[in-house]
Amino acid sequence: MKVTSPVRYVLVAGEASGDILGANLISHLKVLQPNAVFEGIGGPLMEAQGLKSVVPMDRLSVMGLVEVLGRLRELLGIRKRLYQSCLDNPPTAFIGIDSPDFNMPLAKKLKLAGIPTIHYVSPSVWAWRQNRIFNIKKSVDLMLALFPFELPIYHEHHIPVVCVGHTLADDIPLESDALQARDDLNLGSIKGPVFGILPGSREGEVSRLAPLFVETMKQIKQKEPNAVFLMPAANAARRVQIEAILQEANAEAIIIDGQSRTVMAASDAILLASGTAALEAMLVKRPMVVSYRVNKLTYAIMSRMIKVPYVSLPNLLANEALVPELLQDAATPENLAIRLLQTWRSFNGDKSIQAKYLELHKMLRKDAGEQAALAIVSMLEAKAK
Repeated sequence: MKVTSPVRYVLVAGEASGDILGANLISHLKVLQPNAVFEGIGGPLMEAQGLKSVVPMDRLSVMGLVEVLGRLRELLGIRKRLYQSCLDNPPTAFIGIDSPDFNMPLAKKLKLAGIPTIHYVSPSVWAWRQNRIFNIKKSVDLMLALFPFELPIYHEHHIPVVCVGHTLADDIPLESDALQARDDLNLGSIKGPVFGILPGSREGEVSRLAPLFVETMKQIKQKEPNAVFLMPAANAARRVQIEAILQEANAEAIIIDGQSRTVMAASDAILLASGTAALEAMLVKRPMVVSYRVNKLTYAIMSRMIKVPYVSLPNLLANEALVPELLQDAATPENLAIRLLQTWRSFNGDKSIQAKYLELHKMLRKDAGEQAALAIVSMLEAKAK
């Protein structure tokens, strides 16, 4: 299918995972619509594909109910400018990529103005705040979901939805070579176990989780003196932040600039923040422990709203506890160290978990960018008839 008439998309992504999805989507839309123009908000990957970003993507990167309050005026201002820009020069379609608290209100107003709206990555209505589905129906013409378990609630409410799979499942090979990954990172010969320590990519995440994870490293070191720790830094600012935390704790780790996936592949086991990284670790087929801490008030509010028994994507996809989850007060250095060592030691002996990882990987491998682009173009063509 090829559409050659000029089109203009406004896309908005608010974090690194959305930047990956958006870049992949743009690359496939350009195949179907060679004259398409892309504007909005995105990161370096989307910009490399031709997106003209009106503000830096990191201005939208904020987590937690309480944390948003300090940035509310700025976020509302950005959204208002985008809305007015779309009214003044209506795009062919608006595509919100994740970040639903920012994108959904904008999509709702644009849909009312007659602009087709697509949302890429389903909000977790299946997990909490399920009444949001009614607002989603008013806000989007098409939902692009990543996971099969997300479809039933959309079908129930007659909202057009397509499961496109996940770009990470497309990009990551079904088998990952740890020795090759270590060579790629110039690590040389390492005798002890290698643990990947991933406290997140945002400043707030790293400030909350890196000190906890570093204390966990010290606990592990007492039990495994030859242990080696790898910590990827998402950017130069995160590297400085991680270096300061390590220095203050009198701890050692090899800091790697970016390359978090290679760090995962090079590791024998991984300690990471809950989020897309857990899915990536599953696709790389490494044992992991998932942890997270947020503001206490945020956690108190969210814990009363969540309707599912798990928070990590591997467990949600499998509908069972494939990976340990230690959250909030349960996330102590002692608990995390014990569970990570247990998980590492048992993983190679328990082939059933590895087999489930592989099964889930194959299920999500759909060529997501192509499927998403085809769904968008098909929807727009149907609207044009």
